[in-house]
Amino acid sequence: MDPTAQSSQPRVPDPRALAQVQALGDLREPYAHGAAADALFVAAMNEILDWHRGRSPFYRRLLELQGPRSGRVDSIDDCLALPPIHANFFKTHEIRSVPPEQVVLHLTSSGTTGQKSQMFFDAWSIGAGEAMVERIFRHYGWIQAEPVNYLMVGYEPLRDWKVGTSWTDNALARYAPAHEVRYVLRATGTGGHEFDVFGTIRALQEFAEQGLPVRIFGFPAFVNATLERMQALKLPALALAPGSMTFFGGGWKGQADKAIPKADLQARIEQQLGIANALIRDGYGSVEHSVPYVECPRHRFHVPVWSRVAIRDVATLEPLPAGRPGFLHFLAPYFTAAPTQSVLMGDLAAWYPGSDCGCGAEAPWFDLLGRAGQGKNRSCAVAAAELLKGNAA
Repeated sequence: MDPTAQSSQPRVPDPRALAQVQALGDLREPYAHGAAADALFVAAMNEILDWHRGRSPFYRRLLELQGPRSGRVDSIDDCLALPPIHANFFKTHEIRSVPPEQVVLHLTSSGTTGQKSQMFFDAWSIGAGEAMVERIFRHYGWIQAEPVNYLMVGYEPLRDWKVGTSWTDNALARYAPAHEVRYVLRATGTGGHEFDVFGTIRALQEFAEQGLPVRIFGFPAFVNATLERMQALKLPALALAPGSMTFFGGGWKGQADKAIPKADLQARIEQQLGIANALIRDGYGSVEHSVPYVECPRHRFHVPVWSRVAIRDVATLEPLPAGRPGFLHFLAPYFTAAPTQSVLMGDLAAWYPGSDCGCGAEAPWFDLLGRAGQGKNRSCAVAAAELLKGNAA
């Protein structure tokens, strides 16, 4: 299969009831912005509200208690007024709007221990999310026919492995043919994983010798730990081939005491691996809200046309103006498998107009500021970060 070929557009489960959802999903310019896009978004939101109202008793009752009196939304502001569901809700409840036989993928948000969000995907929900990723990768010129080497900075897959980050990292490998694939968190054979720092260093050295571009996907904490170990061993800097890139996700949760500023990590990667700063990118997403957010060359998360973002006051949950920190709130009227069209995250962020970036994208962008109190709530990054503890020496 030629990765540069345009993939076929997935189809909604009911073309008559979800015509506007289909039209929104069909948009190919990921950062289109303006009145026409807003109008289509609102129309799609009304369709997805009807969809879940008719298929999820839980969501029907939620709309009865907190939804719009008319049962419809007429503007983006109306969409923002819809009752959000906190992402933590999905850690204690299994909510579906499709029968079990229509579930084609089941992902969890955490590692081997801790609370897990259980998210179910029907064919449209997973296909639409994949199409979004493809269009963003195509937008940035990252879909190519030439082979690359992959360093997956995440879990080596096990049989029936359902962790969302592992699935995502491997799904990203479809956009350029793989010459070799190496994993940083190696399967132990007993159901667990270990951080293989020396194997990771060896992989990077071999990749540099081969001269093919390298794509590094996964948790930044392990890349930082690898580069620190290379420095401690006084190993020379590597020069990975032009076109090499990083695409991080998962953050530093669980390793906040070892986190370094993003700019410092970018400088370390540039110096020790030779990857250009503009190709050191972060991604953000979650199984509870599967729209992909990808940094632009200036390292801002612009909001794709298929979603909208608000920032909520941590005390009142009222929407905040640009530049004010609060809870991250996502809207996306495409997910048919579960009512996730309005999800409140535990992450803190601030939003800014597109013109404040300077990369050329007009869509607003947000800046991640951290996580608001972790307590017992764990993510796959938290579970993965615990593997660093045994490799600190």
